[in-house]
Amino acid sequence: MEMKIELVAVPVSDVDRAKAFYEQVGFNTDVDARVDENMRFVQLTPPGSGCSIAIGTGLTKMRPGSIEGLQMVVPDIEKAHTELTERGVAVSEIEDMPWGRFVYFSDPDGNRWAVQEVPKRN
Repeated sequence: MEMKIELVAVPVSDVDRAKAFYEQVGFNTDVDARVDENMRFVQLTPPGSGCSIAIGTGLTKMRPGSIEGLQMVVPDIEKAHTELTERGVAVSEIEDMPWGRFVYFSDPDGNRWAVQEVPKRN
């Protein structure tokens, strides 16, 4: 049986500010729907990803900014670092680890992301 993670809730305090930030990072807005006066659902997907994030109101009881360890994988960390920097995202310097090369950033609420270039496999 195949199982895929396709949607992860990310708790935010200001949906419009968070949506603008993730669009700045390069995510595509797939859905922005107000279900009723208590619920708004926004789905955003990184380019080429099979997994999206959901932000909004009435979606989760998690505290805004409480997520850490979300990770995207890229083929070229230098290119990713340059692109994020050019988009105005406050991104860390490149960090080299035995299991990959990384840069890090946080959204306006403090949800923390890693971007990894996986080492070449032999």
